[in-house]
Amino acid sequence: MRQGTRECNVQVALDTNSLYVTRAGTSRYVRGLQKGFLELSPRGITIRELAWPVENFHYRQPWRGVKTLYREIVWARIIAPILLTGSRTDLLHRCTPSCPISKPRKVREVVTLHDLAILRYPERFRPWHRQADIRRLSLLPRADRIICDSQFTADEAISLLGLSASRIAIIPLGHDFDPLEEGTDPGVSRDLLHNGFFLFVGSLEPGKNLSLLREVYANANAQGRPLPPLVIVGTRWAGVPTEGAPDQRWHYLGRQPDTVLAWLYRKALALVFPSKYEGFGLPVLEAMAMGCPVICSRVASLGEVGGDCCLYAHMDAGSYADAMARIQTDDSLRLDLARRGKMRASLFSWRTCASQTLDVYHQAMHQTA
Repeated sequence: MRQGTRECNVQVALDTNSLYVTRAGTSRYVRGLQKGFLELSPRGITIRELAWPVENFHYRQPWRGVKTLYREIVWARIIAPILLTGSRTDLLHRCTPSCPISKPRKVREVVTLHDLAILRYPERFRPWHRQADIRRLSLLPRADRIICDSQFTADEAISLLGLSASRIAIIPLGHDFDPLEEGTDPGVSRDLLHNGFFLFVGSLEPGKNLSLLREVYANANAQGRPLPPLVIVGTRWAGVPTEGAPDQRWHYLGRQPDTVLAWLYRKALALVFPSKYEGFGLPVLEAMAMGCPVICSRVASLGEVGGDCCLYAHMDAGSYADAMARIQTDDSLRLDLARRGKMRASLFSWRTCASQTLDVYHQAMHQTA
């Protein structure tokens, strides 16, 4: 390790592989960190990207599997260590445990742990995925410092992995949404705007719990009290066929850019987010930033992110139906949640996230074994 003070020139390799393999929260985290570092322009530290810059977003086999094996076996174990040595890297920041990069012995290591869904909900993952991730998680105690997005994830890491609290730093995420931004109209029907709509944002897999919303809409239809339409933004629709056909009042828009998301957040009656488990819950923060009321459950990290600025429902169809009805009919409640949500979201920024991450880098560099 290079000795010295905070002003010493520290060479940091930032693992940006997430940018090439996913469009979910981990890639937003990497982009947010990069944005924050750029705003800070830290002195005495040089941050370089480290990745195999080949996109692997599609789920077509066997090419996805081939690329994954190359990234995780050939690149991570053979090429990355050579790059780290050649650039005289002092510290490696792995932005997720998923890609186990081998590093030279003298290089310090920081790892960001976003959640432990693989242990809490193993049935959501394929067998090979479970085995690989559990093996990777077993390597976390070797890291000099571990960053968790929330106190919830930190507590999970301590209880499920036996990690030492003294080596964990809790650094909340930020967001890129400006409450003054109008956004871009995705071209939804005028009827949708006139009658109002609810919004769901997230990867479309069973843990996000769209099945609960399906039950909510089915009950409302059966009772002759149909709810406003639900606009769904997310990827991998084909990944949840077991949840059945969507309600006729659901409008699936697929993946959308942030400009469209900003428009939807501004226009929606509320974000309805019945997720069972979140290490942080970026859609909740993004919605609050844009003045969009949030309906969710006080589970995992969501209460930590939303504070007293969300409308919390129990994890059942009746409770969500009641919450959605309140939002639909109570203008004062909707405006109050929007106002308080904006105030709370202003406390979260990528600049702050990056600044606290820099502090962790310096702690790792001066930490004794």
